[in-house]
Amino acid sequence: MAENKDYKEKLVPLDDGEARKLSESFLHFYQIIKTLRAPGGCPWDRKQTTRSLAPNLIEEVYELIDAIELEDVPNAREEIGDILLVVNMIATIFEEKKEFGLSEVLDEVSAKLVRRHPHVFGDVQKEDPEEVIELWQHIKKNVEKQGQARESIFDSVPRTMPPLERAYKLQKKASKVGFDWEKSDEVFNKLHEEIEELKEQVLQTSAAPDKIMDEPGDSLFSLINVSRCLEIDPAEALHR
Repeated sequence: MAENKDYKEKLVPLDDGEARKLSESFLHFYQIIKTLRAPGGCPWDRKQTTRSLAPNLIEEVYELIDAIELEDVPNAREEIGDILLVVNMIATIFEEKKEFGLSEVLDEVSAKLVRRHPHVFGDVQKEDPEEVIELWQHIKKNVEKQGQARESIFDSVPRTMPPLERAYKLQKKASKVGFDWEKSDEVFNKLHEEIEELKEQVLQTSAAPDKIMDEPGDSLFSLINVSRCLEIDPAEALHR
C-alpha cells in the first residue's frame, strides 16, 4: 500500500489562535519538565528513571478511568494532565540518554495513524467499523510486518498486564484466529465444568494446595470468557 503524500490536505484545519495557544501551552509544559530534570532542578524528579515512573503511569491511568466512570469532568481533566506529565517525563529520560526524542515519538505515531487510516487519508472506502478493524489488522501484518518475528500471537500481550485484563486480551487474540466456541452454550458449559472441578478439589482433603490453586484460576478464566462472549469487559463488570 503506497504512502499517501497528500494526506495533509485532508487534515482538519486549526485557526491561528487555536494553534498558537496549543503550541504555547505544550512548549511551556515541556520546558517545565526539562527544568525539573536539569541540573539544579528538583532532586526527586532528577532521581526518577523509566522503571521508577512505570508504576505511576499505571496508577494515573486507573485514576483517569475512575474519573470517567464517575463522570467527574474536573478530575478527568486533572488526571489527563497527570498522565501527560508521566509520559513526557519518561520520554524526556529517553531523550537524555540519546535513545530517542519526543519529536520522534510524535512523528512516528502520526505516520502510523495516517498509514492505518487509508479510509480517511487515502482513497480506500470503509464505512463499517468491523471493516475498519480488519483493514487495521491487515496493515499491521502485511504493510508494517508486525508480529512476523513472534513465535506466537500471544507474544504481543504484555505479561505485566493485570491478570484479569491479560486473560481477556489473550482470549480475544485466540478468537481472531478461530480458536473459539462455536455455540454460545458451550462457554457456559465450560464454566460449569470448571466450577465442578473446583468443588471436587476443595472437598478432597488430600488435594495438593497447588492443585487447588489451579482450579479457581481455571474457573476465573472461563468466567472471563463468558464475559467476552457477551461482549462485556470483565474488568468493567467487576469494577461495577
